[in-house]
Amino acid sequence: MVKIAVNGAAGRMGSRILELARETSGVTAAGAFDQSRFPRVSAGALKACDVLIDFSSPEGTAESLAACLEAGRALVVGTTGLDDAMAGRLRAAAAKIPLVQSSNMSIGVNVVLRLLEVAAKQLGNDFKLELTETHHVHKKDAPSGTAKMMAEVIKKQTGQYPPIQSIREGEIVGDHTARFEGAAESVEITHHAKSRDVFAKGAIEAARFLSTARPGRLYSMADVLGL
Repeated sequence: MVKIAVNGAAGRMGSRILELARETSGVTAAGAFDQSRFPRVSAGALKACDVLIDFSSPEGTAESLAACLEAGRALVVGTTGLDDAMAGRLRAAAAKIPLVQSSNMSIGVNVVLRLLEVAAKQLGNDFKLELTETHHVHKKDAPSGTAKMMAEVIKKQTGQYPPIQSIREGEIVGDHTARFEGAAESVEITHHAKSRDVFAKGAIEAARFLSTARPGRLYSMADVLGL
């Protein structure tokens, strides 16, 4: 049984992860932390869990990381909007504790990243590329972490960072489209998230993965999914 705790438990993602953890075989919810309605995360409070899942804020992620390092617990980071300094701290911490970091825990999105790698390699030099991402009005960071991941895949294949259009409207969970526009044809690769469950389930799978993983390097969802 993998005992999971969540930092950011008062948020949309955190609360759904806790709900699914209670419904998922082989997993149990063992702790809930937040900077508002729940206790703040601490090393002492993590003694009852195996893995901490962080869907909080950049400040909350810093608290999660410090607590996991002190307690020797594995950490899944799904929080977006992290700066380069925090990214460096996560890479360094991965040498000491099992750690997965991803801006998108969805299985579908991570398959899309692989498809995008092939498309950018074959089409990138002759096609105009652009990315569009649309989210609910409550999302603070723009471009989204997923759009940045897609852009990095394209840049790696073409040498150029594509333009990203960010749209915030309604209650849209998350839409991402990469468009390759050529003189005689166009290609679109799109992922449409119908509910937050795709991210919550991915985070739980990442926690399962970390329960048997060893520290040494920063893991991604590609490692979790075997892509």
